[in-house]
Amino acid sequence: MGLLSFVKNAGKSLFGAAEAAEPTADVLKKEIEELGLDASGLDISVDGDKVTVGGNAVDQETKEKIILAVGNVEGVAGVEDNAGGGGTFHTVEKGDTLWAIAEKTMGNGAKYTAIFEANKPMLSDPDKIYPGQVLRIPV
Repeated sequence: MGLLSFVKNAGKSLFGAAEAAEPTADVLKKEIEELGLDASGLDISVDGDKVTVGGNAVDQETKEKIILAVGNVEGVAGVEDNAGGGGTFHTVEKGDTLWAIAEKTMGNGAKYTAIFEANKPMLSDPDKIYPGQVLRIPV
């Protein structure tokens, strides 16, 4: 997949007001764990605003969800995938809905539920997406 870009200041905030704006590998691993994703076999490292994911994931879907989980965190501008493979992703634009994204990427707006399911547990509600957020598009 290579480098996947994210909007650095559009993601989920994992920090308090007094904490640094750049996440650490430990903070990101805690976020992955809290989302219930299995990161065993993966190495996660941080260099400034870039996160690198390497190693072997339990499966492709889990790897893609972990990449999105760490990339959609405030302070992360890019995720380098050294674990191989790739997926289809979409960056949410102002005015986007899951229906519109499904029409654009899958040819049928009614398939928005598939996009919602493909992005659980990062998405808790189909109406809670934001510009700059990167979503996984199922194939």
